[in-house]
Amino acid sequence: MLMSASSDFIALCREQIALLTQGLGATLSIVYLTQELVETPSGEAKLIPVVIYPETALLPPEEETAEATVVHKQLQVGNVFILPNDRRRLLTAESEFPTSSQHSEASQPHLKEEYLFSGNQIVLPLVYEGVMMGLLVTGRQDRAWNGHEESQIQQIAQTLAIACILDQRRAWFEEQLREQQILQEKQRDLLDNLLHQFRNPLTALRTFGKLLLKRLRPGDSNRDVANSIVRESDRLQELLQQFDQVIDLTETDLAPLHLPEEVFVEATIQKSAKPPLLLPGTGDKAVDCSLADILEPLLISAKAIAQERKLKLITEIKQNSPLVRANIKALREVLTNIIDNALKYTPTGGKILIQAGQEKANFQGIVISDNGPGIPPQDLEHLGERHYRGVQAQTEIPGTGLGLAIAKQLIEQMQGEIEVFSPAINSKLTSPNAPGTTFIIWLPEV
Repeated sequence: MLMSASSDFIALCREQIALLTQGLGATLSIVYLTQELVETPSGEAKLIPVVIYPETALLPPEEETAEATVVHKQLQVGNVFILPNDRRRLLTAESEFPTSSQHSEASQPHLKEEYLFSGNQIVLPLVYEGVMMGLLVTGRQDRAWNGHEESQIQQIAQTLAIACILDQRRAWFEEQLREQQILQEKQRDLLDNLLHQFRNPLTALRTFGKLLLKRLRPGDSNRDVANSIVRESDRLQELLQQFDQVIDLTETDLAPLHLPEEVFVEATIQKSAKPPLLLPGTGDKAVDCSLADILEPLLISAKAIAQERKLKLITEIKQNSPLVRANIKALREVLTNIIDNALKYTPTGGKILIQAGQEKANFQGIVISDNGPGIPPQDLEHLGERHYRGVQAQTEIPGTGLGLAIAKQLIEQMQGEIEVFSPAINSKLTSPNAPGTTFIIWLPEV
């Protein structure tokens, strides 16, 4: 398989060959590349020429110039380099193989470990970090190379080897980038399709909830459930609209900044007119609100889920607590995520306690405790990291590791904080076999 060679690498090869030609008087220079030596049935190793000087050096034999004939006949069959069977081994500087008797150490002190075809022609392997990537072949007819010239040729070969490995790494990174772009395009197409299919059942669900609400009498206890269906459908509709905004972003909106050449500027953050963060409450202002009022609709849904999963949900809500400053949509998302985790990770028959009205200096708190398996100490320090699930990743309980990360980000935007304790700090719930976990969401008082 032939190595790819960029135009920049070809240009550098030509510059180095110009040094050999103009500076050292070389009459023939060829750079061969290959990703690996291709073994032929006859046992010959082949490499492909990428830069040749003079260009007539690889013409058919009847059209060759006199200068190139000698070396060409020794090295060339068609357009492929072939090492003669009796001298195929290419030796590196660390090799312990002796040189040919016709090229003694005294006559060729700097190239004693490289392959020489004659006193006038030299073949040097392009080796970097133990990997052979090709050959540099050069020669002249009028005189042999002296020690200083041999050293210069070795430096040119090393330059070409380093340039070659850098060129291959660039090509590899470009290929990885192309594959990533193709994957992102497929993912975006899939997301577009899923969101399009998501709209119809969401609209139907919202319609059914409203119809159910109209058919229930004012005193019916099921009206709370119907209200929850409509409320959560509205919430999904808002999130869907944010998805649409992100999908509508053009390539220009998402493109990185390109700095002009030869101009130094300090690093800046590019601000987009359409925020790509799909966070609830984005753009909404913080208002004065009651924690009890915010919790009320969430507890209706939580009680229904707890009943279905055979869990006991206990609530202790103070009605006259001081107001807090918060983004209502964002705070509901935070509480929903943490309550959902408590419901999800508490086993059947377990208990969950939700308290509102906890106080500390200038803060009001909501406490959510459970008597589930708890969180290991090694996982506590990673809570809030995106996609981190710790030991929960080894269970059959589904999750993405995003809920707590989103909750932490939203609370920090509201100048609040989240504390986590495991085992839980409420002794009414916990036991040695069910240590549980406690989350406290603190928000600034008005």
